[in-house]
Amino acid sequence: MKNNISKFNDCYGCGVCVKACPVNIISLKENKDGFYQPFINDEEHCIECGLCLKTCAFNHEEVAKLDFEPIAYAAWSNNDLVRFHCSSGGIGFEIGKKLIEKGFKAVGVRYSTCINRAEHFIAETEEGFMPSIGSKYIPSNTQEAFRIISPNQKYLVTGTPCQIDSFRRYIRMIKKEENFVLLDFFCHGVPSLLLWDKYIKEIEESIGKTTFVSWRNKSTGWQDSWVMQADNEEKNLQYNIGCNLNSKESTRPYSSRRSEGDLFYKFFLENYCLNKCCYKTCKYKMSSSAADIRAGDLWGDTFADNEKGVSAVLALTHKGKEILEGSDGQWTLEPLDFEVAIEGQMQNNAKMPSIRDNIIAELKNDSSLQQIEQKIIKPYRRRFLLGRIANRVLKICNIKPYFRTR
Repeated sequence: MKNNISKFNDCYGCGVCVKACPVNIISLKENKDGFYQPFINDEEHCIECGLCLKTCAFNHEEVAKLDFEPIAYAAWSNNDLVRFHCSSGGIGFEIGKKLIEKGFKAVGVRYSTCINRAEHFIAETEEGFMPSIGSKYIPSNTQEAFRIISPNQKYLVTGTPCQIDSFRRYIRMIKKEENFVLLDFFCHGVPSLLLWDKYIKEIEESIGKTTFVSWRNKSTGWQDSWVMQADNEEKNLQYNIGCNLNSKESTRPYSSRRSEGDLFYKFFLENYCLNKCCYKTCKYKMSSSAADIRAGDLWGDTFADNEKGVSAVLALTHKGKEILEGSDGQWTLEPLDFEVAIEGQMQNNAKMPSIRDNIIAELKNDSSLQQIEQKIIKPYRRRFLLGRIANRVLKICNIKPYFRTR
């Protein structure tokens, strides 16, 4: 085996190695567990230049270094319709819009109902950037968008922290950092595409082929915005092409909320089928980032009564600070204590449940999500709760806890 990324398993799947390879022999594909992974197409043509390993965030223990003390803000779009349609305060879209006005191209993530996948894309206009609005809680394929980025032009690049860490290493390696603004977000982790395939199949068995999918919706407010909604061919608002910012339409043929037991959110947010690297090797919590700006929902007590949505934003470089403070009225920015900004965010990696591999295996067969929940998750949760109770009793009796609770 030659010295390249083929030696890695369960990597981040960021796809920057595809961009970095000078002989174009790396491609990003889905592996058997439903995560993106780089594959060497022609091992014989590998020249062992090491560039794929040099740019690979998974190959480094530390995050690409930034010499700047993070500054925290609360932020939201001053356009109420933008704020309504975005997952939190709309700051990511507004930054993209502002930089496009200054001649940048914006690299965001959109969802394609043709292939039922999220994918990075490049926009040159505000209208073209609209499909990036809203969260997409599945892995995104960066391959095609990253491949056509020209280092000599100016870009805003958004992505998960691991995608941005690798991308920072790439533009630093080619000495083109000045042409890029990098934006990432507080990341929970990414679930297997096997989960999404099963979930979207069950939706389409109910309403027919989907023409639009939304992961978050503020029709009942921001605090309860964990909703899955979908359109079918009979009611297609063309949000998959762009986002109609003149409408607050929220009635959909399919709608399901986390607070009502939605199974996608149960599997994802309770960490039953994340990528293994999300449990083991994620190094990107809190302010640990290679981006210029980090954004996310400002959960916590400070804005607990707000239903419009507020973004927690961190300036992580001088460039990021200048962009955030140069809104020209497009957004509101309020300085915050760092502890307030991160109050509702994950402070540590998700712990891998003992049933994780069983869940992945079941997602590959014909079982429905409800059947998997009944067969694996509910018995596991019962054992988990009983184990915690037993351990508390043992602790009270001054006996070392015995029962495993993961």
